[in-house]
Amino acid sequence: MSITVAGINRFPVKGLSAEALEAADLTVGEGVAGDRRFALALSSTRFDADTPRWLPKTSFLMLMRNARLAALETRYDAGEGILTIRRDGKQVARGKITTPVGRAMIEAFFDAYMRGEIAGRPRLIAAPGGHMFSDHQNKVLSIINLATVRDLERVVGQPVDPLRFRANLYLEGAAPWAEFDWVDRDIAVGEAGLRITARIDRCAATTVRPGAGTRDINVPKALQRGFGHVDCGVYARVTTDGHIAVGDPVVQTP
Repeated sequence: MSITVAGINRFPVKGLSAEALEAADLTVGEGVAGDRRFALALSSTRFDADTPRWLPKTSFLMLMRNARLAALETRYDAGEGILTIRRDGKQVARGKITTPVGRAMIEAFFDAYMRGEIAGRPRLIAAPGGHMFSDHQNKVLSIINLATVRDLERVVGQPVDPLRFRANLYLEGAAPWAEFDWVDRDIAVGEAGLRITARIDRCAATTVRPGAGTRDINVPKALQRGFGHVDCGVYARVTTDGHIAVGDPVVQTP
């Protein structure tokens, strides 16, 4: 069975919901365009947009610590710069986050929504050109093999939503766990070339049920119990510019 791209996602605001894409243009050394472009920094976080440096995820609102974020549905209109936030289908906040006033509106919402969980008012910050608010110090894509998720379902005895893993690419057609054999090897995805760089070790963020904002399945514990490790998915670095789309073939290259 051939391996294909089953889904492409980006996360305009770190820690908030995914935006599904039909296609994307990948660039050498970059992530998916627009991925983790914004982040909600803690009041104690220091970030200088003129001299940006990588910061660990603990510097921001994040699912590992702030499960309630998953109860929010967000949509970002990149053309207008407008972020819309809904909860239970109802709009609860909206702001043009490319402007100070719009960012302040979104910050005020999260200040109220996260009250009691964080100290101080969070700040919505934008990544300057060339920067990305990734959990990884290098700009990478994250990849999940859907067959691996189904094998994990066998261990936990219930469905596991692949969105728990917040991947950029979801693949169909590979054998379970085959992606681990790709580490330090090259693959072609559509027109783009990728180098698989590392397995992804999973944290408590994966225990959060997407769309609910509550914790249910202890994914790291299930991985350790069933497979002897806490890894699920792989990181990849873009090595050749190219267009990718849902349905594109994924091929290992020499």
